Parts: sequence; structure tokens; C-alpha cells
Amino acid sequence: MTEAAEPPTVDRLLVEVTIAAPADAVWDAIRDPAKIYNWFGWDAPGLEEEIAYIFEQFGRADDDGHILRFEGTEDRFEVEPRGNGCVLRVIRAAPAGTGWEGVYEDMTEGWISFVQQLRLALERHGLEPRRTLYLSGRAKPGGSGPIAALGLAGFRAAKDGDPISADLPTGDRIAGEAWHRSVWQIGLTVPQWGEGLLVVTDKSVKEDAPNGRGMVILTTYGLSDDAFGTLERRWRDWWTAHYDATPETCE
Repeated sequence: MTEAAEPPTVDRLLVEVTIAAPADAVWDAIRDPAKIYNWFGWDAPGLEEEIAYIFEQFGRADDDGHILRFEGTEDRFEVEPRGNGCVLRVIRAAPAGTGWEGVYEDMTEGWISFVQQLRLALERHGLEPRRTLYLSGRAKPGGSGPIAALGLAGFRAAKDGDPISADLPTGDRIAGEAWHRSVWQIGLTVPQWGEGLLVVTDKSVKEDAPNGRGMVILTTYGLSDDAFGTLERRWRDWWTAHYDATPETCE
């Protein structure tokens, strides 16, 4: 019996971002595990092991071409010099003819968030250590996705660099600039937390989450233990009052 041929695939660009840093510095930031730790994901048990699994166990580097491929797939990172900076792309293979517009994907939105965290870490912090707060869940009855719940829906159309300010229901006032956006998420700088980054992501409505769902990644720099602890308690108190605390798996 003849085996069925594998369906054709095409490159799918998940993320393309211009970073105001030399290509060699960006390449080093996606190759050195200690530096990856300062931008990838968020503070969590097992982060070092996850980095080793993704970037070391399966990563195959072309140092000359600045291309990081992942074994067994066509997925890759590409770093292309562009003037005094560079362009970083995250590319995945996808079945030919598949449409993704308007489809929520955890992996795509995750890479958008992480690459933007990398851009901020390189451009404004020299990849110094950070502290992050991560919140995720389903809205309780009468609630909504976190972008609207935090009063940030008006910034969906903001352009990179536009000034933003808002009084949040957490009791905080933010005044920074628009950093990035996708169909599902927005990123805003938060100078009062060490020139950090607030990334708020809505997820698609599901049968078991009819009021909306989503997540927040708040990256901070230079806060004392007391200051970060107070910030974390304030945000967790607000989050648990409005969102189901049950952890969500990747969807």
C-alpha cells in the first residue's frame, strides 16, 4: 500500500518586529539561556527547564545566517541586520491554503508577547533581570475579557509610541506609551514600574467561558521586594474578584 503524501506546507509569519539593537546582540539574546531567561515567558517554576527544552534540546543554530531552526519542524527564528538595528521574525510551517485571520492561538499570541518583551528588554534595559506577574482565567458572570475590564479598549487603535494614560480598576494609574498590538492583545509601557511592560491579552469566547477570558503579563524592573509584593497583591486581589482562578491549559 502506498503511503499518503504529506500535505504541502507554507511558511507562516507569526511575528516580525524591528529591534533597535545590533543583530549580533539579538542573536545572542535568543542563544544564551541566561539571557533568554530575562525575556522569555514569565517568572514560574520550571522556566529554566522550559528554555532548555525549547532552545537547547530542539534548537539548531546557523550562526552565520542568524537562523535558529527547531528540530523536526520548519519552525525557525530569523535575525536580519537592518541599518543600526535588525528585524526578528518567528516563522512556523502551516498547511497550505489554511486561513488564520481572526483565529485565536495561544502559541501565536505567546510569541508576540515574548518577542515584544525581548524588544523592551534589549532597547531599554540591556537584558537586566526582571520580575513578572502573570494572571490568567475566565471572566465571572457579567464580566468581560481583561482589555475591556481594565478600561484599556480605547488603546487598541493606538500607534507605537503614542502617549497613553489610564486609571485602572486595580487602583493604579499608568502613563506611558503604546508599545505593540495584535488582534487579541495590547502592550503598554509602564514607567512607574521601572519602565516595564503591561501586556493584556483577550482570548476567544468559549462555551465554558461565555463572558470572556484572557491573561495579563506585567513585566517590572528594579522594584524592591516590598514594592513588587504590594503590586502583586493588589493585582491578584482584583483579578480573583473578576476572573475564575482555575488555571487554563494551552488551547
